[in-house]
Amino acid sequence: MSSMFEDDYSIPSLDKSYIFPDPRYSADEGLLAFGGDLSPNRILTAYRKGIFPWFNKDDPILWWSPNPRMILYPDEFKVNKSFKRFLRQERYKIKFDNAFEEVINYCSNVDRDGQNGTWLIDDMKNAYIELFQMGFAHSIEVYENDILVGGLYGLSMGRVFFGESMFSLKSNASKVAFKALTDVLNSRGYDFIDCQVKNDYLAQMGAKDISRDKFLDELEESLTRSSDLGSWQDFKWEYKD
Repeated sequence: MSSMFEDDYSIPSLDKSYIFPDPRYSADEGLLAFGGDLSPNRILTAYRKGIFPWFNKDDPILWWSPNPRMILYPDEFKVNKSFKRFLRQERYKIKFDNAFEEVINYCSNVDRDGQNGTWLIDDMKNAYIELFQMGFAHSIEVYENDILVGGLYGLSMGRVFFGESMFSLKSNASKVAFKALTDVLNSRGYDFIDCQVKNDYLAQMGAKDISRDKFLDELEESLTRSSDLGSWQDFKWEYKD
């Protein structure tokens, strides 16, 4: 384990219990703890408290809850004129939970501007694949001529979707996936999508920063409501102008 964490006594190491520090009292940077494991119960416990794992291959598991927090309210997705014209072409077809492992593998392997390597290492992928098999994780796939060209994945609990990663092999493919997700979540009464940290690409689509306290308050309320646990393969989406 890295000495920087062994020497920093302000950042606790997790043991076998699933007890996390209260994020309301952590630094704005958001690093709360390190260590533990990526078992489904620990990950679900973390998300319920507004915490998520994010670390590089040679790091210990790091757990975060930054301030501010970027979220998107489903009814605030922004569609500019050029994207509206693209959607009218109906170039892509959307499916839900049809190819989760393919989506997460693409999210791990697709090259991204300004990014070397990936945080989505095998242990992380295996953890989310297990959560998908349990009915908590979900994928949205974008197809062109029956070929997967984009998509995204995340977790759902209560009336919150916790977005994790997306990829695009063709023009606007990940954006169409995100549009489809927001429309379906909006129709099903979801409160917000957690986008975690500031991202200019998501901000262009309507995501915005809110304070961590506000995020945690809204999360707590949303988690009291029923979940769409299980497969989302029956979810349907078609663009409506």
